[in-house]
Amino acid sequence: MRALIAIPVFNEARTLRRVLDAVLIHAGNVLVIDDGSTDGSTRILSDYPIDVIRHAVNRGYGRSIRDAFMWARRERYDWVVTMDCDEQHEPSAIPDFLAAAEGDDADVISGSRYLTADAPGDAPPAERVRINRLMTEEINARFGLSLTDAFCGYKAFRVAGLRRLRLTASGYAFPMQFWAQAVAAGLRIRELPVRRIYMDFSRSFGGSLDDPGRRLAHYRRVLHREILRHCHSLPASACDGLCGQPCE
Repeated sequence: MRALIAIPVFNEARTLRRVLDAVLIHAGNVLVIDDGSTDGSTRILSDYPIDVIRHAVNRGYGRSIRDAFMWARRERYDWVVTMDCDEQHEPSAIPDFLAAAEGDDADVISGSRYLTADAPGDAPPAERVRINRLMTEEINARFGLSLTDAFCGYKAFRVAGLRRLRLTASGYAFPMQFWAQAVAAGLRIRELPVRRIYMDFSRSFGGSLDDPGRRLAHYRRVLHREILRHCHSLPASACDGLCGQPCE
């Protein structure tokens, strides 16, 4: 099994060396998507035996993940593992994702910070927990899933499964589009527990999305739009209340 570790980076010079040093202990194939960094991250990347996609300007989290998927397809990897570079995703968990991928019973292995009630970890910001819970509950209800964490970016994806998707979202609402398309494409989904770590409580989502209410409304708009696009490939419950017509 040939696996790629893909890491979106935007102004992560403070943590970048520590993360890459740890990742390279567990993986030899590493791709960093430098999303327009201006803090010296770009210079640090040149010190490592890794592949780099460089965005001239910041294009967004979703665009970075889409570029990672494109690279993995082009280079004929079997799996791609995505993780963050802010030390909130432990590189020591990479072997767990790869072992789960070897099990060959899933196309998406999604990290969850809430899979077990007694999972150790930091106390997350209340508004982030609330938005995660509300969107996870809606995704489960509409798609018949049993996710516990819809937003964790620590994931493993079977590259063959990604070929069935047509992802276009560029920002932080990317997971909403992904879940709708993954279900419509019939991808098999499972979760894997990861430790809950919060290093940056002042994280910005950009512009108006820093307001929790507007961010939640934006996530719902993206999710509902994607459901309507794929209505006839989704469970009937997915479109409930959205289009005014029964799904077949």
